[in-house]
Amino acid sequence: MKFCSQCGQPVIQRIPEGDSRSRFVCNHCDTVHYQNPRIVAGCLVVHEHQVLLCRRAIEPRRGFWTLPAGYMENGETTEEAALRETWEEAQARVSGQHLYMLYNLPHINQVYMFFHGQLVDGQFAAGEESLEVRLFDEADIPWDELAFPTVGETLKHFFEDRQQNHFPIHVKDIRYNPARRRQPE
Repeated sequence: MKFCSQCGQPVIQRIPEGDSRSRFVCNHCDTVHYQNPRIVAGCLVVHEHQVLLCRRAIEPRRGFWTLPAGYMENGETTEEAALRETWEEAQARVSGQHLYMLYNLPHINQVYMFFHGQLVDGQFAAGEESLEVRLFDEADIPWDELAFPTVGETLKHFFEDRQQNHFPIHVKDIRYNPARRRQPE
């Protein structure tokens, strides 16, 4: 950040009085510009014994499969964001949704929240951000083509929890590990 969004003057980084972290501060109008994690909300949509996945039409990870999800907007709840994103990406309506997975990703300043729910009427279609949308049986999940680690983790938990027909809330921290990066082939 170089300029204040309130008055347009240059900002500096310093620790404001009463704070313990360095922030962007405008010395002209005294506005403190906080930078906080972004919330990603989405749904693990189930129909009969299948899960709904979307093939991404946008970067990052264009062409890879994901659960319908995206950034929360101001003025909406996490549940509203998850349902909106599911409609936008998969043209799917969900019922009986409840919070299922919460991931903290401090290395990229994001929090992921996935709700688990049922496809309302069996209807879905590719939205603007999806190349295609499909229902998958567990045996047919394209594990090597999943867009993000959070998607794979969520699906693994779901299939394990489904065996007991018990879907508790899972909370997990995912931290960056440079040793786990794929090497070019």
